[in-house]
Amino acid sequence: MQQLEWMKCKAHELRAHANDDAVVILPVASIEQHGPHLPTMTDTLLAYETSVRAARLVHQRGGKVVVAPTVWSGLSEHHVAFGGTLTVDYQTFYLILRALVDSMTRQGFRRILINNGHGGNMDACKMATQELTLEFGIPLVSTTYPVPAMAGFKEVLEDQDFVMHAGEAETSMVMALRPELVDDSNLAGCANPYEGSLGEMHSSYRWQGFAARTRNGVLGDPTRASAEKGERLLDLCAEGLAKLILDTDLWGPSADIRLDQTGGVPLKDD
Repeated sequence: MQQLEWMKCKAHELRAHANDDAVVILPVASIEQHGPHLPTMTDTLLAYETSVRAARLVHQRGGKVVVAPTVWSGLSEHHVAFGGTLTVDYQTFYLILRALVDSMTRQGFRRILINNGHGGNMDACKMATQELTLEFGIPLVSTTYPVPAMAGFKEVLEDQDFVMHAGEAETSMVMALRPELVDDSNLAGCANPYEGSLGEMHSSYRWQGFAARTRNGVLGDPTRASAEKGERLLDLCAEGLAKLILDTDLWGPSADIRLDQTGGVPLKDD
């Protein structure tokens, strides 16, 4: 099988990927506390694993793709109070992404998917996608890996309908991948019920750290986690990402549907 992981490729193999107009999956994540039972590498582990699984599906279906190493430095200020967390500010995060996109485009890659694995990066990834698209003029797409699979998650999970921090979903996926890193000696003591969801909307926004939302750094109930659920969730995420990558409309040129003029005044090209 063709090598699909950037850091395992030889330089000439990556030149071949660029010549084939391969999509680069760029995983981004964090190193941060995940309660008393999960490792700080959880988001980084899951972002990379879902990227690699998606790449294999794309390759099997005739697509061209390569997975870059994970950017583990994310925006995690809201977790600092619990210890174990490394964080950067937005400008640093953006400059890292910009430097990597610049490196990729200079080597001939023209399609890049940022696959985010950390909730605190979501807004930052959207902003960076806008800025980098305008600067580099290439199709640049960002997503957070569970989002394309959201409908399927609801059918697998019992305690929640989506990914919550160190809860049923993340614990299940780490159990499936690295069970030796899960401390299951007191999962019941880790449970921290939470009724919120990713899609909740509010009329205003106030930043607060996780210390205001959870007693122990966990949102949800990890006692409901299992490796079997984890495998199902990982496969759902890979399928969702693969569909994005293989969607030709997503990577096509943006349409310009403006009129020649509005209000009697001609429009100018950008």
